[in-house]
Amino acid sequence: MPSLPHMSREVRLATVPDGLPKPEHFVVAEVPLSMPDDGHVLVRNRFFHVLAALRTLIGGSVKGSPMPPLHPGDALLGPAIGEVVSATGDSGLRAGDLVSHWLGWREYAVVPVGQVTPLGDALPDPVAHLGQGALAYAALTRDAEVRPGDTVFVSGAAGAVGSLAGQIARLLGAGQVIGSTSSREKADRLISELGYGAAVIRGAAPIEEQLAKVAPDGIDVYLDNVGGDQLQAAVATARPGARFVLVGALSGQMSPHGTGGTAPVELDTYQLILKRISIQAFQGLDEQARSQWLERFGGWLRAGDITFPHVRVAGIDYAPRALHEVLEGRHFGTVIVEL
Repeated sequence: MPSLPHMSREVRLATVPDGLPKPEHFVVAEVPLSMPDDGHVLVRNRFFHVLAALRTLIGGSVKGSPMPPLHPGDALLGPAIGEVVSATGDSGLRAGDLVSHWLGWREYAVVPVGQVTPLGDALPDPVAHLGQGALAYAALTRDAEVRPGDTVFVSGAAGAVGSLAGQIARLLGAGQVIGSTSSREKADRLISELGYGAAVIRGAAPIEEQLAKVAPDGIDVYLDNVGGDQLQAAVATARPGARFVLVGALSGQMSPHGTGGTAPVELDTYQLILKRISIQAFQGLDEQARSQWLERFGGWLRAGDITFPHVRVAGIDYAPRALHEVLEGRHFGTVIVEL
């Protein structure tokens, strides 16, 4: 075993903010490095994903959520990739193996064996495992059942989910793919880099008005990462029999008001009935869906049919600022801290 430091660093919540979290609400703390006991693995983290969903956990979480709320003094958490340093028992893991787990935001993590996933060589770049494509793929293929020729609308199209969802919809045969985002610069990148056919820009004009112009015949599928007025606009422009999948609630998580734990919206029930719109929540990921996604994602990446848009931020000291920037919508694609 290589020589290990006596201390490790981790990002902790210092105080619960009033509004969006800022760097001063966190602290990078030094903690003694722990060794794994039976059934655990010591991992040296190399990368972790900066999730907008942390806003909700910092604000106190949501009743029924599988993720626990964060309190002052708690270390943050999220998807991470690292190298196995040591493993106990018959885990089958060896030093140097690349694995994924959910104890990001720290340099070293002691993780239960059952919560560690070996990565293997399914993807040409291991960092791509931190993308949210599996979620987008399952939502589009299983929940929305995208069909050839469909007009697909993706809200939050420049985020971690949306930046892959638009590309996936196109590869599944969608006739037109429309994305929403927060600026003209991002809209241009959606079209030039990710294969979106059109984009609507939050704040440029009412979303319903913009959507009606780029999809005059209506939309068939809506992958909703945002909620709010974008969900209202999707209902207004939906074709009969449209399928909606609710994946995220960025309208609440990125709001400077509240705690990020609610995302209220008013919908016209008559329109839902008359248009026979089906709305369902994302049904989660199982091993079959993950396996199918990895096989297709790896093939698409190697063939150059898809890209993994992401931003790398260097060093754990900059991670709190990266979270603030994610919640302000400054970045394009998945935001990853490289340790």
